[in-house]
Amino acid sequence: MEDVKDSKLKRFCSRNILIILGFSSVIAVIALIAVGLTQNKPLPENVKYGIVLDAGSSHTTLYIYEWPAEKENDTGVVNQIEECQVQGPGISKYAQKLDEIGTYLTDCMEKARKVIPKSRHQETPVYLGATAGMRLLSAENEQLADNVLAKVKQSLDSYPFNFQGARIITGTEEGAYGWITINYLLGKFIKKLRWLNLMPNENDSQETYGALDLGGASTQITFVPQNQTIESPQNALYFRLYGKDYSVYTHSFLCYGKDQALLQKLAKDIRATVDNPGHWKLSTMPAKHL
Repeated sequence: MEDVKDSKLKRFCSRNILIILGFSSVIAVIALIAVGLTQNKPLPENVKYGIVLDAGSSHTTLYIYEWPAEKENDTGVVNQIEECQVQGPGISKYAQKLDEIGTYLTDCMEKARKVIPKSRHQETPVYLGATAGMRLLSAENEQLADNVLAKVKQSLDSYPFNFQGARIITGTEEGAYGWITINYLLGKFIKKLRWLNLMPNENDSQETYGALDLGGASTQITFVPQNQTIESPQNALYFRLYGKDYSVYTHSFLCYGKDQALLQKLAKDIRATVDNPGHWKLSTMPAKHL
């Protein structure tokens, strides 16, 4: 009798186990199909965009950047995805033709409108930083410089982006931004890891490079002093980037850019010609033309 009960119990348990295993197999197959289907669908990208216009003394360039919303050591990891050279000279040359500034920026701003997804337009910040060309114009005629910036702001504010402002940056800021850019591109701020990001790469030095930026109307030199002390406070800047502090020396030499150097050379030659009419001919003309 007991043998019969045991046999029935075993058959009952075996049947239930088979049912459970079969049901589990069906669930597993459904799960695999669901995963396969979702993998073929693009996941929403948590990416932000930004537009920066570098208004130099001789030309203006528009850059478009993207970065993940998550930061690394409290600093974003940025990638440049597009660059657009604005046709024409620097914005300081439009001081006497303000009405042309709107069309001056149109082509590159329209390109930005196409590159950045429309759903991200309103949240995309736009900045314009003017450098030594506008610093010189402001020193010569502050009202003209203000008029140029007002027209630039009016033009940029008409686009569907989040316009954050247009201003003349100082020589100190220009030097600092150049230094950050160089060392970021050379990988000096983010320590690379190897073997599943568990072992640090001993060959990856965290020492930074100095930056010498020769522009059209100024030159900037920026570096981290070896002894970490800076005697002139007006040339000292402090940054915290990717979890590390930096004490940086920077100095801007206004009128020592390549375009200004050429103008100074031409002015010197003209003065020499006025003082000595034969100077230009004797010093520059080839012998066969004398």
